[in-house]
Amino acid sequence: MAYLLYNGRTVTSEGIRDEAVVISGERIEAIIPNGDISPDSYAGFRKIDLEGKLIFAGGIDAHVHFREPGLTHKADIGSESLAAAAGGVTSFIDMPNTSPATTSAKALSDKLHAAENRSFANYGFHIGATNDNFQEIEEILSTGKDGIGRKDFAGIKVFMGSSTGNMLVNDETSLDRLFSIKDKEILVHCEDEMTIKANLEKARAVFGDDIPFAEHSRIRSREACILSSGKALSKAVKYGTRLHLLHISTAEEIRMAEKARMLNPAITTETSANYLWFSDSDYAEKGSRIKCNPSVKTAGDRKALREALKGNLIDTIGSDHAPHLPEEKDRKYPEAPSGMPSIQQTLPVLLTVAMEENIPLSVIASAFSEKAAEIFGIKERGKLKAGNYADIAIVDPEARITVDRDTSLYKCGWSPYEGAELRGRITDVFVNGVHVIKALLPTGCPAAGKKIVFEK
Repeated sequence: MAYLLYNGRTVTSEGIRDEAVVISGERIEAIIPNGDISPDSYAGFRKIDLEGKLIFAGGIDAHVHFREPGLTHKADIGSESLAAAAGGVTSFIDMPNTSPATTSAKALSDKLHAAENRSFANYGFHIGATNDNFQEIEEILSTGKDGIGRKDFAGIKVFMGSSTGNMLVNDETSLDRLFSIKDKEILVHCEDEMTIKANLEKARAVFGDDIPFAEHSRIRSREACILSSGKALSKAVKYGTRLHLLHISTAEEIRMAEKARMLNPAITTETSANYLWFSDSDYAEKGSRIKCNPSVKTAGDRKALREALKGNLIDTIGSDHAPHLPEEKDRKYPEAPSGMPSIQQTLPVLLTVAMEENIPLSVIASAFSEKAAEIFGIKERGKLKAGNYADIAIVDPEARITVDRDTSLYKCGWSPYEGAELRGRITDVFVNGVHVIKALLPTGCPAAGKKIVFEK
């Protein structure tokens, strides 16, 4: 299928331009100034007059939990990839804390096969580290195993604090061996386990099992994040690790990462739209719905993260999309799982924050797609460029949306953003040239996602 998207404005890290995009099959054939386009000359093309809408490269979300295998009552690759596409995310990289966990070549191969012909967005996976699977990872990286090689996965996820799935790596020798890997991205979830346990015991002593959800930011505290991130950054400087510091939630971690990058430029950073939007004052209304790990912190931290995004100190935005059923979230604090579904709202949240903080849209384009493609070696995706795959999100920047359950496509059926008014309506999305979302709604076309190849 061929399309002409004209009278739009392309948004890249270089800026905003009045340009049309020509799609031929799976690829972007050309990007041409609108003034040089004569739509009548494109016979056989489906022509879409964008009337000034923004054209973004489809997002690359390198931090999702789509729950397959083993937890598909909450979500699955089909349902969540469609929600991702509706949010303008055309490529995702799924985390390993599934059931079974993706800590072996065999488990990774199984997930890749499960996604074939079922994903509405391009798909990739991280492999998980444990205290005792270093040899498995080393073999995959060096010679390959069970049909899985280094180009078949994005990075190695290391939980330095326990979270959903409990894949904690707390053995110092194992950590040193993992951080000594220099030719693959090491992604870290940083929270100090001993600090969390001590804080939880203090809360139990006061509240018993009826711990208020507002205590979450004191249990999984800023000190827990700072201690663990400091340790990870120190090891990354020592070993020259390609470290990707995940879901930064505090002002201190931003400053620490900035200093560490002076000694190791291979260190990169991620935060989530959730930390750019919510603060600890929202626990009173949202309760378990915004219980996530690391916890949502203060309004001051939120402001610092927004400023860091504006100053290009945040490299990527990962949704940390982590669905749970409402009845699971409605349990008391100790039993209510952490995590929230959010991928469909990421881009509208970013556009709203950009408006509120006067952040250039070029910065949003970089963090939403371009930098992730660079970090993980995803070729021919993540940027609007002739010859690249036609992964495209069309946005009406002036439209306001109010998030409700009827418009969220998550299998779990809810969103923590319900009731929020956000700026920027995603009207159309293309994945590999297939018009997956049209006039706000899924088109019913077959799943168009392809396996991502990681060249770094």
